[in-house]
Amino acid sequence: MLRDHLCTVDFHVGGGIIPIGATPFCDRRIGYITGGKFDGPRLSGEVLPGGGNWSVGGRLDETSSVGTLDARAILRTHDGAMIYMNYFGRSVIPDDVRREFADPALASQVERSRYYLRIAAVFETASVDHAWLNGTLVVGVGERTDLGARHRLYAVR
Repeated sequence: MLRDHLCTVDFHVGGGIIPIGATPFCDRRIGYITGGKFDGPRLSGEVLPGGGNWSVGGRLDETSSVGTLDARAILRTHDGAMIYMNYFGRSVIPDDVRREFADPALASQVERSRYYLRIAAVFETASVDHAWLNGTLVVGVGERTDLGARHRLYAVR
């Protein structure tokens, strides 16, 4: 069961996605998180530079690509608390929107209903005020933006 909306986080990915390429193991890409912000009823603040997304991709079927997200981010809340965010996720991108989805100048023009982007996140913090995050699993519904990615985050009971 989902709880109330925690926040919406915007990750800025500077320099675009760095393709490592099709290794013997997978098609790997890396995105460096250069900043961002998050705002919502339970959490607000800024995303600090230094995180990243180590993703792999492949083919789901004849019409879609599939990806696995493996990301880490550093958050600083409005009251100065530092939070480490670790998330895993899945993307399914149909071939007919793949070019636009991958192009930062066109990404936000692709309707969210045309692709699938979901994450599961956990947090670590030393903050007493935000200690509840240490025992909370969060799920997110994502979308591609011109600057990177946006995830609407919800706690799971």
